[in-house]
Amino acid sequence: MRTTNKYIALAVGLGLVTLSACGSSSGSAGGDSKSVTLVSHDSWAVSKSVIAEFEKKSGYQVKVLEDGDAGQAVNKAILTKDNPQGDVFFGVDNTLLSRALDNGLFQSYEPKGADQIKPEYRVDEDKHRVTPIDTGDICVNYDKAYFSKHKLTPPTSFDDLIKPAYKNLLVTENASTSSPGLGFLLGTAARYGDDGWQDYWKKLKANGVKVVDGWEQAYNEEFSGSAGGKKAKADRPLVVSYASSPPAEVIYADPKPATAPTGVATGTCFRQVEYAGLLSNAGNTEGGKALLDFMLTKTFQDDMPLNMFVYPVREGAQVPEEFTKYGPQAEDPETMDPAKIADNRDDWVKSWTSLVLK
Repeated sequence: MRTTNKYIALAVGLGLVTLSACGSSSGSAGGDSKSVTLVSHDSWAVSKSVIAEFEKKSGYQVKVLEDGDAGQAVNKAILTKDNPQGDVFFGVDNTLLSRALDNGLFQSYEPKGADQIKPEYRVDEDKHRVTPIDTGDICVNYDKAYFSKHKLTPPTSFDDLIKPAYKNLLVTENASTSSPGLGFLLGTAARYGDDGWQDYWKKLKANGVKVVDGWEQAYNEEFSGSAGGKKAKADRPLVVSYASSPPAEVIYADPKPATAPTGVATGTCFRQVEYAGLLSNAGNTEGGKALLDFMLTKTFQDDMPLNMFVYPVREGAQVPEEFTKYGPQAEDPETMDPAKIADNRDDWVKSWTSLVLK
């Protein structure tokens, strides 16, 4: 998933329903000036009332085309950029941003409200090809009940994960197919450097890390701390997920527990930022611009956290109490300059695949 964060799959896995923004569209946005089409990964979700407000004020009907996980959606958007499926693309994150920009996926547009974006999330300010929309932290989550039962202190750092006490406990996602898996790899590269991350992964592999294709499988089938994992009788008490996963476990539980059943190893976090942009050759550029403007309004930014389990990037936007109580952002997450990601990502993933999967 998030394909950065993210929790629509969790809700589906629990048999629950979340607020979905709008219907999907299977056609191009071109030629229909009364509608605007958003292309996104599968984790898009917005309250119906919020979309209704945009449609009433703008006069455009919103259509959504969900197109797989983030990597798949970005690659398809690049392949169809000359005849795009929509007007706005949402969901490219900082791990894949350079791929989109280098391939000319977006045209320049600075939305109204861009001056309200927190400075630490701004990028591409000379060309304004993408706009930050949300942020979140990819982190190792742990099953509190498991560690309490085994009288074992949960890990708090990358270093802890390679200790014998945590052998055969961690499940992560494939860095070549999964956004959180890639984010976790980048977190280790940021922590141990160009010359140290491969040695770290050798130790992690020797310590029994399990690799699966994507977040839903890792979190809902392999992780013993999630509601889905409990049903599946999962046996891995550590998983690469998000800092916002514990709030999701509380919000979707019935009855709601007094405390989250899962925790976050705060020393394993990598900060992810998601962007949206006006697609090159969009059929309805004015509608696309209006939608990008709206995605930076306080109305939209306030609505995101409990729908997509992400943090807003706008100054003054509200963060739900459940987030501050059960899943606060990491105080000192690993980060990496997008230019360095661009220069190294493909080589790192290739090396990681040879090292860990073979």
